[in-house]
Amino acid sequence: MNHLLKLLDLRTEEITGILDLADQLKYERKHNIPHELLKGQTLGMIFQKSSTRTRVSFETGMYQLGGHALFLSSRDLQIGRGEPVQDTARVLSRYLDGIMIRTFEQKEVEDLAKFGSIPVINGLTDFCHPCQVLADLMTIREKFGSFSGLKMCFIGDGNNMANSLIVGGLKVGMNVAVATPDGYKPDGAVLEFTKGYGDKFALETDPFMAASGADILITDTWTSMGEEAEKEERKKIFKDYQINRQLLAAANAGAMVQHCLPAYRGQEITEEVFEEHADEIFNEAENRLHAQKAVMVKMMKKD
Repeated sequence: MNHLLKLLDLRTEEITGILDLADQLKYERKHNIPHELLKGQTLGMIFQKSSTRTRVSFETGMYQLGGHALFLSSRDLQIGRGEPVQDTARVLSRYLDGIMIRTFEQKEVEDLAKFGSIPVINGLTDFCHPCQVLADLMTIREKFGSFSGLKMCFIGDGNNMANSLIVGGLKVGMNVAVATPDGYKPDGAVLEFTKGYGDKFALETDPFMAASGADILITDTWTSMGEEAEKEERKKIFKDYQINRQLLAAANAGAMVQHCLPAYRGQEITEEVFEEHADEIFNEAENRLHAQKAVMVKMMKKD
């Protein structure tokens, strides 16, 4: 595995390999077993979209692995003033051992990998969020022991989270259901991918249909970064796409709730449900650290 650009690129064995290593690194961290597997290496972190969890987890992860992380905002780089991405990629490849980028366009991530000569990690684009979904899968497997026989349900906008959850969930063997309003479906490339999985995938407009018999319920904010102008309109469109007690009742007893954060209580999830499932949600947030450390080791560790 040279890069992590999108989960569509990974084989099932590569995903489970990342999760297995993440479990190991989490165990070692909890028991104060040092694992400086990237000692002396440097990760450049390019942020064109700000983030709490992405920055802190990658920066802390590199430190725990014995390396160093550089925070690079678009204001710090010539790429923010129009330098071609291919030139930035070739320059940074001569300074760094890896790049993590959190940006808008998927093409920018793909071009960094195409023109650079070091591993590139997608920290989020408008198309997908692979690091978050690896953490989600890790958290689900921790709770249930395996993915076999599970149904995962996503409620809300067919955004980058929905795209990656569909791909990741199907690749590890879960049944996946998604409920979105008309006009807010997941990306066409992802829906094309689902055709290879037959009745293991369902796309609904009725959230109760999607949640029926689910073992895991997942949601995300109704308004993603860059969509702020649509906020009030989206509140009206998504008002019925909320994880609440009524929706939980349609899922299996003891269903898990996940949210990639930040959460807007009273919108995509109620305060009551969020707090009842806070341990699961913050375990998910913690697992960003462990899953991303596993990705960095898989891609950056020198043989």
